[in-house]
Amino acid sequence: MHDNLVILAGGASSRMKKEAVLDNLSAEEIAQANERSKGLIGVGASGRPLLDYLLWNAKKAGYKNIYIIIGEKGELFKEFYGSQIKNNDFHGLNISFAVQYIPEGRVKPFGTADALFQAVEQYPELNSQFYSVCNSDNLYSAAALRALRETESPNAFISYDRDAMEFPQERISRFAIAKLDENNQLLDILEKPSEDVLEQYKDSEGKIRVSMNAFKFKGKTLYTHLKNCPVHPERDEKELPTVLLNSVKENPNTTVGIPFSEHVPDLTAKEDIADVKAYLAKYYPDLNWNTKN
Repeated sequence: MHDNLVILAGGASSRMKKEAVLDNLSAEEIAQANERSKGLIGVGASGRPLLDYLLWNAKKAGYKNIYIIIGEKGELFKEFYGSQIKNNDFHGLNISFAVQYIPEGRVKPFGTADALFQAVEQYPELNSQFYSVCNSDNLYSAAALRALRETESPNAFISYDRDAMEFPQERISRFAIAKLDENNQLLDILEKPSEDVLEQYKDSEGKIRVSMNAFKFKGKTLYTHLKNCPVHPERDEKELPTVLLNSVKENPNTTVGIPFSEHVPDLTAKEDIADVKAYLAKYYPDLNWNTKN
């Protein structure tokens, strides 16, 4: 088991900032959506951000060391979770910040793989340890996060049952799908899947599996692939699924897909805010940080 969780929060939040005409959001919520990183939007009780709930589940799952990757203008994270660059105490979690700097000549950050590479350069101890990685704008369950901590596989990801996702079908159809062998070892990831190939990607339970960017990595073997990650030809970013597949090609049978069948709340666009607020009110009416794991 390991105690390290890296949270990706340095993205540009482009889809969240898009214009949207909605009658179920307050002026303050719209302002936050336009100005804040997605994980800091106040969707919880007393206006607390979604990231509180992710950290609460991380603590329940047994994580101790949290590394939040923020952008160059991410000072608001420090107002919520600690003013120091490293070793802030937030309800018993040790929180440190890594900064994803934008390369010269670019306007937006260089993608999730670049974010993680910059983090392990700033915290090189991760390269000799195991660590988990997840998004800041998804709420993964404590059980899923614990499964990443407890798996004996060097690398892993949560492979979600696509049919359990409570999103519109059009949105679900855009998710990249994972191809696993009979032992749930990752073989491939297919982006933008068409209906005619889905049958080939069903796992041993007959399920279509998708990744929601919840990973466990062995720092030592991943580092080279992070450093040498190619740029995605369409999106012009360095992406973690590319790193994962390159690692699998070099080290087959080292990356297990851990099957889960549950919804994962997602805060991608303004249209998601009301749904996430309702989900938190129903399932997380009160965050009691003093509760034992």
